[in-house]
Amino acid sequence: MTSNRLIIFVKAPRPGFVKTRLASAIGPFDAAKAYRVLVENLLEHLANLSEVELRFSPDDALSEIQPWLGDGWIARPQSSGDLSCRLSSAFVEAFEAGAKRVVIIGSDCPDVTEEDVHAAWAALLTSDVVLGPATDGGYWLIGLRQLQPALFRDMVWSVPTVLEETLKRAESEHLRVLLLRRLTDIDTAVEWSSFLNASRMA
Repeated sequence: MTSNRLIIFVKAPRPGFVKTRLASAIGPFDAAKAYRVLVENLLEHLANLSEVELRFSPDDALSEIQPWLGDGWIARPQSSGDLSCRLSSAFVEAFEAGAKRVVIIGSDCPDVTEEDVHAAWAALLTSDVVLGPATDGGYWLIGLRQLQPALFRDMVWSVPTVLEETLKRAESEHLRVLLLRRLTDIDTAVEWSSFLNASRMA
């Protein structure tokens, strides 16, 4: 492992398991197809990166995830527990394996680029935390150069105050934070429609 590591949290594209908010509008099967499109769009943007790990769920999904692996990429199941536990475990294991600058993204934001990841790695040379703000009040990226348990402990997820709360915790820990550009996660029918329209026009 080199000093940099990108970890992408992905799920098996199974109906009823992914994009549940979107599924309420377009149905679970179409939502699963939409998720596959979003993931493959994202991974296409990141195909030139080599230090990439796909962290998948559920644990039996390896055969469904393997087609998404790029050259030199690896795949590992996510740990059990809530998002706080799974993020912490991913960071801990990457640092223990020798990584110095670890960036984690989800698979809900198809606009993330290779340049975004490089910017996050570069920022971690001088910053303790890098965050990519999302328009829903969360974040689409978090990068660390050592584990910061306070950022995850007892965190309430999937609410519009996740980024705000994370920044408050970072400030209380006297951590240097850098914010990347603001992007949109694709979770609702309106966001999915906007993504499709933008893709057609590209």
